[in-house]
Amino acid sequence: MATERIWPDVAIPPGEVLAETLEARGMSQADLARRMGRPVQAINEIVQGAKEITAETALQLEKVLGTPAHVWTRLETDYRFIKARLADHEQLKREIPLARKCPYRAMAKWGWVPQVIDGTHRVQALLAFFGVASLRQVRLTCEVAFRKSERMQASPEALAAWLRQGEREAHDVETGPFNEEAVRSFLPEMRGMTLQNPETFEPRLKKALAERGVALVLVPHLPGTGAHGATRWLGDRAVVQMSIRYRWEDVFWFSLFHELAHVLLHPRRKVFVERPHERKDEMEKAADRFASDQLIPSASYESFVKGLPRHQISAAAVVAFARMQGIAPSVVVGRLQHDKHVPHEQLNGLRRRFEWTKQAVGGGSARDV
Repeated sequence: MATERIWPDVAIPPGEVLAETLEARGMSQADLARRMGRPVQAINEIVQGAKEITAETALQLEKVLGTPAHVWTRLETDYRFIKARLADHEQLKREIPLARKCPYRAMAKWGWVPQVIDGTHRVQALLAFFGVASLRQVRLTCEVAFRKSERMQASPEALAAWLRQGEREAHDVETGPFNEEAVRSFLPEMRGMTLQNPETFEPRLKKALAERGVALVLVPHLPGTGAHGATRWLGDRAVVQMSIRYRWEDVFWFSLFHELAHVLLHPRRKVFVERPHERKDEMEKAADRFASDQLIPSASYESFVKGLPRHQISAAAVVAFARMQGIAPSVVVGRLQHDKHVPHEQLNGLRRRFEWTKQAVGGGSARDV
């Protein structure tokens, strides 16, 4: 069974071994230089560790001293690697303050990174998680997280970590070619899934979207992100990333239709991250309208609201309308509350809530509370 090699804490230049060899043989650096046909200064620089033992030099040393050339090249390689490794360790220590900005405990809770306490070990784990050589590169690889955070109170590192986990999980999703028409034709069926519990709809939903070229990943939110959805493209397939930060099922479904609107209506080069209470541009407003109309057609909704007294809409009326529309009552309640037809504390008994169930690997899965 192979064991991990233990590296020393000090980098010893191969020149020291060469000096010991010369001393044992009673040979001076000048003698070695004459025998090799090299300047004395070159030999001295090798002994001092200032000059590298090249393959050519190793072959000359083998002829003069009898020590195999591969021994010299291996000593040189180990020396350079250990030297670089020690320098890298110092760099890891300098990045501990950057690591502290990440919500490491929350990430470890979901199994995204290992449970470690040591600062340098956390830096190493975060480098592997983000796939970067330095934590300073996180800003460059996830610019959208930092741009979003400049406009509102949020942790760019937390948002970057949440988006990165979505990317990692999306890479494991096998999808067919993106088919816009097939995605659009699936929306009515997806709308009907609002009546199902997560254990039933989640696997069906993921499979159906994957067949149409959309990778749907459900990733628990991290403290400081405030994000409940994101959309981007990885190559020629769309990635829709969802959290259940607000836990209400109607918020989940509205957000999902909203994200799919970005897939169907907007440029592939853009990355969309949805956060509450942020100022919406025209594309965000268009996505909101798309989600609203897909879940409850405007004409039907307006007709329903017009025939009922303001702030006195009964649960029975909502259930009857939802049944007629083939959607969950919570979707109707969420729309009514958003449009201020009923107070936010009213009719919440018709709204189910979701929570995360932790999986052995990765983030988790949604279920009813």
